[in-house]
Amino acid sequence: MEIQILGAHATEVKGARLTSLLIDGVLAVDAGGLTSALSLPQQEKIKAVLLSHHHFDHTRDLVTLGANVNYWQGQIEVYALQQTLDVVIPCLLDGKIYVNFLEYPSKEKPSLLLKAIEPYSKKVIAGYEILALPVKHSAPTIGYQITSPQGKRLFYTGDTGPGFVLAIGQHISPHLLITEVEGPNRFEDWLKGVGHLSANLLKEELIQFKELKRYLPRIIVIHIGNPYEQQIEEEVAQVAKELEANISLGHEDMKLVL
Repeated sequence: MEIQILGAHATEVKGARLTSLLIDGVLAVDAGGLTSALSLPQQEKIKAVLLSHHHFDHTRDLVTLGANVNYWQGQIEVYALQQTLDVVIPCLLDGKIYVNFLEYPSKEKPSLLLKAIEPYSKKVIAGYEILALPVKHSAPTIGYQITSPQGKRLFYTGDTGPGFVLAIGQHISPHLLITEVEGPNRFEDWLKGVGHLSANLLKEELIQFKELKRYLPRIIVIHIGNPYEQQIEEEVAQVAKELEANISLGHEDMKLVL
């Protein structure tokens, strides 16, 4: 399994894209910086997109993806909670802001085919076993355990605040954990309130994970608050040292192999 980080940041500026991952070139996870990171031939290989939640920095490029699909006359499946679809459709995909890609180029074969996914359900999507699990954020959000045909497992939390390990830890056993740290430790109270993590809050989650699972996987941190990246990197490095864990910040176009 090859994981490419297309976007690793919370906001977009030159050199930094919004959150999105790509698995083996065919399965996208979140769509913040999806099309801005990939050529048309690379986009043509995508079979499905998994959305963690409806926030714009995770869904924005659905619109441009829908437009680009027409160049190769294809169709891409998009999976998300029904609550997510209920927001994404009227805000991005109903034809008011751009073309209605749920009916274009035809109602019989639209560019994007939206499908609801249930928490705690397992589905085979694009050849991968997908387990959707609810995490704690300011909007209804699911993380995904993605298992390759060879048995390699990634868990992507999406945006999450404290408490996700106690809620879902018994359901996951990843070789790689991709999670978030949006701000530095000094903003911890604010981060808790909006459903995000600091390095210290991540440390608490990882301690609970190790107590429950008796190991720590490799951990990559994304959804990085751009102005605080250096401080976040230093604070995450301190957590890695204290826990003797393999934790590092992700970056745009970073590739990881399981």
